[in-house]
Amino acid sequence: MTSQAILLIDDDETLLELLSGHLETAGYHSVAVNDGPGGLRLAAEVQPDLVVLDVMMPGMDGWEVCRRLREKSSVPIIMLSAKGEEIDKLRGFRLGVDDYVTKPFSFAELTARVGAVLARATHVPGSAHQVTSGDLSIDFDQHRVAVAGRPIDLTPTEYHLLETLARHVHRTVPTERLLAEVWGPEYAGEVEHVKHYVWALRKKIETDPGDPKHILTERGFGYRFE
Repeated sequence: MTSQAILLIDDDETLLELLSGHLETAGYHSVAVNDGPGGLRLAAEVQPDLVVLDVMMPGMDGWEVCRRLREKSSVPIIMLSAKGEEIDKLRGFRLGVDDYVTKPFSFAELTARVGAVLARATHVPGSAHQVTSGDLSIDFDQHRVAVAGRPIDLTPTEYHLLETLARHVHRTVPTERLLAEVWGPEYAGEVEHVKHYVWALRKKIETDPGDPKHILTERGFGYRFE
C-alpha cells in the first residue's frame, strides 16, 4: 500500500473532503487546504509527492500558486478547472503542469490520473546511459538534462517524454505510442497532450523552438529525436 502524500488545494471544502476520503481509500495520504497561500505553506512543510490544484480560487489563484511552486520545486501538479477552454490548458502546460482535469470529473478518473502522474515521476529507465546531441545532453541515470552545460529544469512528464523520444533516436515514434508509454492507456486519443508537451520541451531545449533540431515532427504520424 502506498503512503505517497497528495496535497489538495481548492476553495471548495466539500470537494476537498470527498476527494480526500477517496484518495485515502485508494491508499494515499492526503493533506487539504482551501486557499493558495495555505497551499504554499503546506507544500513547504509536507513536501508532497503530488499537488492537485484548482485554478479558480479567490485571492491567490491556481496559476499564481503553480508559478510559485515551480520556482522552488518540480513536484508533479494536476490542475483542476471548470473551464476547459484550450487557452487554459496551454497556460497550464507553459507553467509546467503535469496534467489537466476539467470539472466535473469522477473521483475514479482523478485517482487514475494521480496514479499515472506519480508513475511517470518515479519512472526508472531501462538502462543507464547518456545521450548527447549537439549541445544537448541527457543523463538517463541521473535524470538530468543540460543545454551547453546549463542544467534544464523539466517536470517529470516533460522528462519522461524527452527520455522516451531519445531512447528511440533517429526513429519516428507514433503519437499514440507516446501517449501509451508516457501517459498510459487511459490517455488514448488525447493527442493534444503530446502537442503541448512537445511545444514545452522545445521552448526549453531548442535554440529556436520554431525551427527545432532535436524534436522533429513527422506530420500525421509522430515525433523523432535527433
